[in-house]
Amino acid sequence: MADRSPSDASQKQVEVVPELQEEKENKESIRFPPEEEAELLRESNSRKSTANSLYAHGEYHQALDIYSQATEICPNYLDYELALLQTNIAACHLKLHEWKNAITAATSSLDKLDKLDADIALEVKAVEDATAIEDPGPFADADHEIVSPGASRAALVSSTPFANAAARPVPSQRLSDSKRIRYKALMRRARARTELGGWQNLDGAHADYTALQSMDNLTRDDRRLVAAQLALLPAHIKEAKEKEVAQMWDQLKQASRPT
Repeated sequence: MADRSPSDASQKQVEVVPELQEEKENKESIRFPPEEEAELLRESNSRKSTANSLYAHGEYHQALDIYSQATEICPNYLDYELALLQTNIAACHLKLHEWKNAITAATSSLDKLDKLDADIALEVKAVEDATAIEDPGPFADADHEIVSPGASRAALVSSTPFANAAARPVPSQRLSDSKRIRYKALMRRARARTELGGWQNLDGAHADYTALQSMDNLTRDDRRLVAAQLALLPAHIKEAKEKEVAQMWDQLKQASRPT
């Protein structure tokens, strides 16, 4: 299990037809009661702190185990927290030269961040729609209540429990936090793809570095690294492609020879 889902009773309600995507989405939308969520998050963060200390002391295998435990405890709808944990897991795999696992963890982090950014954008839109409804302008018909799809979304968003809701950052801060983790995840996946090699991985690394090049929060050293990799990778991609295509043709020729 990659992360914590709500109670078994709740799961039974949404797993009647597990093959349907709609059921999967319903499962992901189920949330723990606020008190239980807060307790799970505290426990997950405690494990994360322990893993951070182990990582700082070079105990990468142990840190990896504890980070994994933290993801299992963390509720599966806390996308930012899980994205951060998966980014740290990717860092452990890089230290251990486990390139494929690093790619998988970094990709999982980026998937969570994509979902988080989409949710934040929806919240912003809902607030804007709600504001427009509250102040419809001088030509609005005062005898009729205007209800837009955005208003419905606003009601759903405002009633949804979140971890540490009272101290929840404003959307702009949450987007900034998401961008910071995305930067780390892309850097780690790009390095792992480059180290693993091969046409597909090198091409993917080039795509990651291209995405990083457009970000405004890179350090000076990392920006230089990104520029250097973007200059070097095309030749390596071409070489890897030619090699793999040649190998494929050799295999086809051998397969077509009579026995």
